[in-house]
Formats: sequence, C-alpha cells, structure tokens
Amino acid sequence: MNLNSFIGLMGHSLKRVETSDGVILRDVRKDESPDFVMRDSEYVLTLDADSMLLRDYCLRLVYQMEQPGNERVAVIQTPYSSYRGAPTRIERIAAATTDIQHMLHQGMTYYDATFWVGANAVIRKAALDDICVVSTEGTRTVKTYIQDRTVIEDTESSIDLGYFGWHLVNYPERLSYSATPPDFGSLVVQRRRWANGGLLIIGKFFRIVHARHQQGNDVKLGEWALRVNYMASIAWSSFGLMFLLAYPFDQRLLSPWVVLASLPYFATMSSDLKRNGYKRSDIFRIYGFNIVLLTVNLSGTLKSIQQGMTNTKIPFARTPKVNNRTASPALYVTMPWVVIIYSCMVFYADTFSHNWGNAVFAGFNAIVTFWALTAYIGIWHSVQDMVVGLIRWFFVPIKEPQQEAVRKKASWRDALYFGDRQMIYESRPL
Repeated sequence: MNLNSFIGLMGHSLKRVETSDGVILRDVRKDESPDFVMRDSEYVLTLDADSMLLRDYCLRLVYQMEQPGNERVAVIQTPYSSYRGAPTRIERIAAATTDIQHMLHQGMTYYDATFWVGANAVIRKAALDDICVVSTEGTRTVKTYIQDRTVIEDTESSIDLGYFGWHLVNYPERLSYSATPPDFGSLVVQRRRWANGGLLIIGKFFRIVHARHQQGNDVKLGEWALRVNYMASIAWSSFGLMFLLAYPFDQRLLSPWVVLASLPYFATMSSDLKRNGYKRSDIFRIYGFNIVLLTVNLSGTLKSIQQGMTNTKIPFARTPKVNNRTASPALYVTMPWVVIIYSCMVFYADTFSHNWGNAVFAGFNAIVTFWALTAYIGIWHSVQDMVVGLIRWFFVPIKEPQQEAVRKKASWRDALYFGDRQMIYESRPL
C-alpha cells in the first residue's frame, strides 16, 4: 500500500484538501498553486525496513541499467546477505540458507528466471507503469503497481513484468544486508509468510506462459523449470518430507540408486556452504532446521490452498522485533517432539523386524531432530510454549465494545467549507 501510494503520486502537482474523512491529496486544477510537487524519476529504489545497503548500491546498479542492451531490464537487485557473527545457532543457520539463496539467484539470472526479492531493488519506472492496474473506488481513481493478492507481492510482480517483456537481473555482488530472526518464534512468522502464496501465483504463471506462446515469445525450458520450482518447491518438498518421515518403507523398496540420486544435491549444497564461509557439516544442521520448520511450511502451503478456494486475502504478518524471546504457537513446537517420538518407535520396530534401511533412516531423523530442537528452540522454551498454548485454549478473548456512529452538530467552519450535505460523526460505545 505504501509503495503504490507513493509511486502513484510521482510526477504530480498536488493540493492538500481537508475533508470529513481526513486530509486527501488531489491534482491541482487550473489557476491553482500546488502545495507541493512530486517530481517524477526514471528509477525507484525500494528498501525493506530491516535491510541496509552499501553506499555505492544505487551508483553501481543504475550504471548497469544504463548500459547498452539493458533497456528492457525492469528490476536490478542484489539479494541480501546475512550479517556475520550471529549470536544464536538458529540465526546462524538461517543466515546460511540466506547466503546460499544469494548464489542460487545468480544462476536464475542466467536462465532469465530472476524473481524480485522485495528487501531491496532498483526498479525502472516505465516497467511499473506497464503493470499498473487502474481501478475506481467511489469517486477516486486508484493505481495499483504492485499487487497485494498474496503476502509475497514481489514474486507476483516478477511474473507480471515477464508478461510485458521485461527482464530482471541479480547483480553479482553483495551490496545489501539484512538481519535474520534471532529466535524460533520470530522465524516462524517470517517463514510462514514466505511459504504462503506460491501456489496461487503459479496458476497465473501458467496463464502467462500460454499468452506469451500466442505472442510468439515462448518461455524457455530453463526459465519454466526454475520459476515453477521457486514457487512450488516449498509445497512439494514439505509434503514429500512428511511422507518420508511417516511412511514405513520396506528395505526392498530402497534401491541404492534412490539414495545415490540425492548425493549431487547434497554435495552441491555443502560446496556452496563452504564457499560462503560455513562448514560442510552444516548441511546436517540445515536438514534438522528444515524438519523443525516442517509444520510452518505446511501451514503456509495449506493457507495458500485455502486462499485459492475462498478467494480471500490474509494480512501481512511482520517479523517481530522484540528484545526478549518471541513465543511460538504450540503446534509448531509440538510437532518436532512428535517426529522424535515417532522416529524412535519406527527405529525400535524396524530393528526387531530387521528392516535395516528404514531403521537407520528413522534413527538418523530422531537424532538430528532432537539436536535441532535443543539447539534452535530449546527444550525448556518448547515446554513453556506448549503449556502457554494449552492454557490459552481454555480462555475466550475479550471483545472490544462495538462503536456506533452518532451525528454531531457541525461547526460553522465545517458547514461553510464542506457544505450542508456533509455529516460529521463521533463514536460512542453501544
């Protein structure tokens, strides 16, 4: 809303008008002097509240946009990196996943499959004008440049820009930095938001692929695969991991080739971790990190399905910024305990039935999940959050008294300025 409002004012001479609904801004009429002028600009810089830029960020990115051949580049950015020296384990591992994403986005640019990462970017104003949607609300004209159908509006805007033939670029330098959540409770809010919306946007992407095919601008296979993976990977990886943890595999179904097929992925990730200054063994810590976040990712995915079925929007949940620990919903700290207990039961049963393949897998999951629970959440903190969640379930929230509008006698100044038909209201409890 803030971005759309500010961009919509650019290039306009505005008059400040006081109405019964508050102060509004309108374009000046003939023979009126503006209260202020919003100058237009060829580029727009967006910056998230918890991110920081190096001082030559705009200089280098705008210079790149001005180079010959980049006339159709709509967005250029440097996906943010994490701050070094994180004080907590969960912050350090979350930072490792962020730094790996920085490298993955460079490869996506090679296949023209870049997504705008909303923390920071330099955007060409002409591209925003192309994807602008104009609507009318009452007597007012509203311009929406960035859609708010989902909480990952930057991802949807990337798809819109591709439809109009614009390109997005990730600049291969670390010029922006952002903080990672310091505790599990705040991380839940952030990752649940990230997991929501991808399934809603993927349908729009398929429609745009069809439209581009009719225009003779086919989407290449590399771009298609990377974009679909970016939007749907959280959904299918979460359901797949849940299936692997819960289904009692027979060792005859576990071919060695199935295990070997996953080795290139883990080898590449460990190499990326090493290149970013982390340990290769952090790959096991990230595996446990993903298990404790399994329920968070699933809830975001299911929320997307609910939105698609009901055609509703959800509010944007900001990552908490508090000095103390942020409490987690009871469900998200209970599920790691369920995984540990269930994996121990499967290990015990498969050991006696000599199903060694599944027994080793279950034992490994139990150990890694218990370590992740201890390191990232804390045993005592998880118990606290489960007890608090249980207690809250027994209480009914107190509703605020409803308000009713009562007509108030307008002052002579209001009547003179707004006219006799304007009603002034005050609120009082029912």
